[in-house]
Amino acid sequence: MNSEQTKSNNSALYTLITVFFFWGFIGASNGVFIPFCKAKFGLDQFQSQLIDFAFYGAYYIGALFLFILSSSLKKDILNNWGFKKGIINGLLISTVGAGFMIFAVTQGSYALILGALFVVALGFSLQQTSAQPFAASLGEPHSASSRLNLAGGINSFGTTIGPIVVSAALFGVVAGVNDDYIKAFAQKANSLDKMEILYMFVGGLFLLAAALFFFSKKLPSGKSDSTFESARKAQTTLITITVVLIGIFAYIFSRYEDADFIARFTGDNKEKDYLGLGLTVATLLVVVFGLLFANKSAQKNAEGWGAMKYPQLVLGMLALFTYVGVEVTIGSNLGELMKTPDFGSITGAELAPFMSMYWGSLMIGRWAGAISVFNPSSQMKKILLIVVPYVAFGVVLTANAISGQNITPLYAYAFVIVFQIAGFFLGKDHPSRTLLIFGLMGMVAMLIGLFTTGIVATFAFMSGGLFLSIMWPSIFALAIAGLGKYTSQGSAFLVMMILGGGIIPPLQGKLSDIIGIHNSYFIPVLCFAFIAFYGWYVFEILKKQGIANEIEVGGGH
Repeated sequence: MNSEQTKSNNSALYTLITVFFFWGFIGASNGVFIPFCKAKFGLDQFQSQLIDFAFYGAYYIGALFLFILSSSLKKDILNNWGFKKGIINGLLISTVGAGFMIFAVTQGSYALILGALFVVALGFSLQQTSAQPFAASLGEPHSASSRLNLAGGINSFGTTIGPIVVSAALFGVVAGVNDDYIKAFAQKANSLDKMEILYMFVGGLFLLAAALFFFSKKLPSGKSDSTFESARKAQTTLITITVVLIGIFAYIFSRYEDADFIARFTGDNKEKDYLGLGLTVATLLVVVFGLLFANKSAQKNAEGWGAMKYPQLVLGMLALFTYVGVEVTIGSNLGELMKTPDFGSITGAELAPFMSMYWGSLMIGRWAGAISVFNPSSQMKKILLIVVPYVAFGVVLTANAISGQNITPLYAYAFVIVFQIAGFFLGKDHPSRTLLIFGLMGMVAMLIGLFTTGIVATFAFMSGGLFLSIMWPSIFALAIAGLGKYTSQGSAFLVMMILGGGIIPPLQGKLSDIIGIHNSYFIPVLCFAFIAFYGWYVFEILKKQGIANEIEVGGGH
């Protein structure tokens, strides 16, 4: 690739990564909406977490619908549009969702708010399905994970400032927002008005971004010359999984409402707890065993499985499902964990810096993982791998300080970042090796958190963000390696697995009601273990296909 082409691709990449910011900004802001809606509508914890279920479930439904529609028309709709148009259409759908949210809050309906979040995330699903392979295609295959890391770094910047901005927009302040403040604010008759104003602004940003992509001459259309091949067996398997999931959800949730009604009068929550646990365990097993069945069947006879005939993709789907689930579940349960006496009974404003640093840890790692995009010399890269994480650490501290938070407890976290830097040096820019190392480090960190308490355990659980930081781009790049004409189809399958963010967090949440919030963190241990296994096993898969070096060897380093 010549220097002019590289320069053009870099310009296109910088335009492309703007949408990554939106995903992080809105997704992380759900953490603000959950306690607000819980207080506003009188919900229990499980019902309030339907916000995450609706949001992440939309990614699955949107990507599945795109795949089914392409199969019905016998053409790859996304490739026919081009990745650029796919992003534009996704932004327009999210704009409709923002308008729907404005209507929902004027009606004061929690069900409509869930529906609006679902539509916003449907647009995100199409954007993700388009943008991920688009970013991977803007350069050599071996550097795809670095480009996705750069995009992920912008995404993480959105997750870092999103909750701060939304808290300020919704409550008028950031510091001092605690449980009592939220409850008092939520009871005000006009408390939803701020959400209406916020989504007017968000909808305008979606339209502005769509215009930016539409008029950008630097951004290619992103089409390929590949012909579409249906995947009848893959489609049947995914539809079956979806129907079973809907059936399980409808049955258990109908019983849950009755149990909730009884619990309000008797105070006995056991039936509610076990129904919620049954829902999350059942949905988890359906997804896992459904995909394992697909993988085994495709190995026997590849015909009709499309992209699913590639084991790196199917196992990558499970890895991505696990990754999104563990990323969300650590953050979703961390606040509840730190309210316990073993963790200092930290609540309200004192909790905010720790939550921000967890999400900021993802940004720290992704900024470091994106260094290769800029092709520094070998010596300069080593220096940057040490300097950049601490620059990102400073950004997170500054964002919290500006918002009025006490950042003093976070200074010691600088020591924890050393382990992530060591992981990057050991990984040597190889996606599968880095994935294995970071998966093992994450597993060890979760075990330390399980068997200790106080600030040591807090930092151990927070460090999960450091080790998760490079997993999305690494898994994605490894899973679509060698797919050729099935790349966009495989991308759609991978985006479906964002569903993990709607299943694994409620699973841990319900387990915490039974065995305690601290003990429930064995779930992240298992998640990191599986991701580490994928990092090891996928290299063996790609080596058998003769393409391991294309994705494993860093360019010029």
